[in-house]
Amino acid sequence: MSTGTTMAPPPPKKVNRIGLEVLSYKGSKTTLCAGCGHNAISERIVECFYELGIEPYSVAKFSGIGCSSKSPAYFLGLAHGFNAVHGRMPAIATGAILANRHLMGLGVTGDGDTASIGLGQFMHLVRRNMPMIYIIEDNGVYGLTKGQFSATADVGSKLKTGTPNDLPPFDCCALALKWGATFVARSFSGDKKQLQAILKTAIAHQGLSVIDVVSPCVTFNDHEGSTKSYSYMKEHDSVLHELNFIPSYEDITVEIPEGEVRDVEMHDGSHLRIRKLHRDYDPTDRLSALGVLEEAEKKGEVLTGVLYVNTSKPTFLELLKLADEPLATLPESRVRPPQIVLDEVMEELR
Repeated sequence: MSTGTTMAPPPPKKVNRIGLEVLSYKGSKTTLCAGCGHNAISERIVECFYELGIEPYSVAKFSGIGCSSKSPAYFLGLAHGFNAVHGRMPAIATGAILANRHLMGLGVTGDGDTASIGLGQFMHLVRRNMPMIYIIEDNGVYGLTKGQFSATADVGSKLKTGTPNDLPPFDCCALALKWGATFVARSFSGDKKQLQAILKTAIAHQGLSVIDVVSPCVTFNDHEGSTKSYSYMKEHDSVLHELNFIPSYEDITVEIPEGEVRDVEMHDGSHLRIRKLHRDYDPTDRLSALGVLEEAEKKGEVLTGVLYVNTSKPTFLELLKLADEPLATLPESRVRPPQIVLDEVMEELR
């Protein structure tokens, strides 16, 4: 029976530029502690890939072992994923990207997974300039094994028990700068705007993007005396510059007086726009980046922002001169040498 009224049509669903809803970029419900900085990083990843219109199926997620390595389950549920053994994620990622160069590699790891058991693997990833995004969720402790100090814990930082750390830390950004990464940045999981700009730039960059994100552990490392707590970061975060990312499909204009902004064009035509704050800083100068890190450490500051970007260095794939076709899809006739070639090799070895 008609009541004489008509139902209003439902509002159209909000989609990105390739027609996907944000739901297509989400993952499972998190099982990490409420307030964990890792969850904020997962949220930023969802936002950035959705807003840039990246096809989820074109992404391959990699992780090792630790709280951080659970994070890939919480974003890009439609992407490929591989959870490697402790510290071995870089080798797995390298193999996958070599097998299919068209995949966008996204590695999520922790300070223990990278700076302790996985340090050797991390350094080889850096020196090769593998084209992938490498996010370090850095809380300074081993969250899965009750909060012992990790190799990134600062000297003098204290556990909840009051025990101080006496060992000097590894600075993953300094290591990445020294040995070959072409995009190096540090951020804080609580700084939504900065982290978004950094992640979007890393997505557009063709080369290894190392992003060290201070991500407080609310269970074991968010107390007074910790140098990776929310309160410590809010008091000691020294922001290097203001960042904006302008995708290639947007109208890119510069109307800022010369000397107040630096504009870096990325490989796909997108732009990283860096506005200086209290210092004149050149993010294309690697030695300058190492210097400001050293200066910040002496002052007890945590320097955040884009430390270094290099858009001219060849990637590992370019150095190897790989075919454009994914190696994993090539038939055996093209990847296996014929018998005559093997006979020639054996003859040379006689």
